[in-house]
Amino acid sequence: MSQSFDVAVIGAGPGGYVAAIRCAQLGLNTICIDEWKNPQGKASLGGTCLNVGCIPSKALLESSENYERAAHKFSAHGIKLQDLSMDVPVMIARKDKIVAAFTGGIAMLFRKNKITAMHGRGTLLKGGNGGEAWQIEVKNGDKTEVVEAKHIIIATGSTPRQLSFVPVDNERILDNVGALALTETPQSLGVIGAGVIGLEMGSVWRRLGSEVTILEALPGFLMAADEQVAKEAQKIFTKELGLMIQTGVKISAIKTSKKNIIVEYADAQGAAQKLEVDKLIIAVGRVPNTAGLGAENIGLQLDDHGRIEVDGHCRTNLLNVYAVGDVVRGPMLAHKASEEGVAVAEIIAGQAGHVNLDTIPWVIYTSPEIAWVGKTEQELKAAGIQYKAGQFPFMANGRARALGEMSGFVKVLADANTDRILGVHMIGPYVSEMIAEAVVAMEFAASSEDIARIVHAHPSLSEVLHEAALGVDKRALHI
Repeated sequence: MSQSFDVAVIGAGPGGYVAAIRCAQLGLNTICIDEWKNPQGKASLGGTCLNVGCIPSKALLESSENYERAAHKFSAHGIKLQDLSMDVPVMIARKDKIVAAFTGGIAMLFRKNKITAMHGRGTLLKGGNGGEAWQIEVKNGDKTEVVEAKHIIIATGSTPRQLSFVPVDNERILDNVGALALTETPQSLGVIGAGVIGLEMGSVWRRLGSEVTILEALPGFLMAADEQVAKEAQKIFTKELGLMIQTGVKISAIKTSKKNIIVEYADAQGAAQKLEVDKLIIAVGRVPNTAGLGAENIGLQLDDHGRIEVDGHCRTNLLNVYAVGDVVRGPMLAHKASEEGVAVAEIIAGQAGHVNLDTIPWVIYTSPEIAWVGKTEQELKAAGIQYKAGQFPFMANGRARALGEMSGFVKVLADANTDRILGVHMIGPYVSEMIAEAVVAMEFAASSEDIARIVHAHPSLSEVLHEAALGVDKRALHI
């Protein structure tokens, strides 16, 4: 006889495991089905984010930034070091320990909340639309079980986009998994794709001594970000960090030899170029993970991009079937997935869950960090919206100077008539933390004057946002 649940969550990434916990908190008998395995072949909760994404990449970024500080910045503080070296296997082991702690923590939370965790691939079979329970086949090796649930939450996430002519082996040609597991610093590293993954992984290995070249097909750099922020970032990454970044390239072939990997491409002017590297990271985005889900079995609607079609409350075209995170519309961000998971759990329980996609913060954890929320200047101009801008540099901030991290700025965009904040864009130290104030302000429909009138601690980096808000009305105090 099949096991029966109130809610079955398929996928245990940030969207799925958070949805399962919130469902259980609300008194719903919940099962979470997930097929992820760690390198040792054991079931591991947390999905891409905790296993091979957000968490491990930040661990490596912190290690490489510490090395960079020791090599180039400590001397300014009077700290002298000799024979500095980097033990890459120790760095990787630290990263793995952090991952194990967090994935184990989710398992503990599942036990605490009495959530059933089932390892295997979940495939939707039938049922549901008449009000009866949905059936899900769970296959784990040779073992197959069928479970039933009244409500389904699909949170199967995304997978790395592949280039058809490039076989990823995670030995020499790497995706995000391989890029996080290198055991030594390559002398030369190529990265295809200048998005978040490409920039973060390129930054890690550049700081540790690699010659890093990033090739991007789009005609501009970081085109999703505010144009002024993107220009500042490209200048810093190339001149200060030493990344070699080319945009507007068209790759024609990738070949391997015993010695290296050869990337043949045309540059932005159409001239034939050749790049030879020891390792190559493929970071050309991600695609929704719906393979094997059984969408065709139950008539689940997908759009032209392979995403599950949902309404504003993450409801699919099928009764009691919801989908959240990377597998639906909106940005592929872990925090967006988690909040959608919470919202859906609360809707199932009869509450009023909701996620405002217009105030989802974006963060790139390079050095300096990049963060933004709301509209960019180019979006406002394209929409014909009249706005005012206030901007303030970290160079004029006392806390930033004490840290020795003075690159970048904060920019506030506000409606020219109402002063309501339309967007906030940051590049600088710890802006991943600072952006939260801007998100709160926008959620409560604040004006730039509201932030300008709030007392910010001195000396703090948050004063840069304060001064930028003052700058909207051209009354910044320290510039």
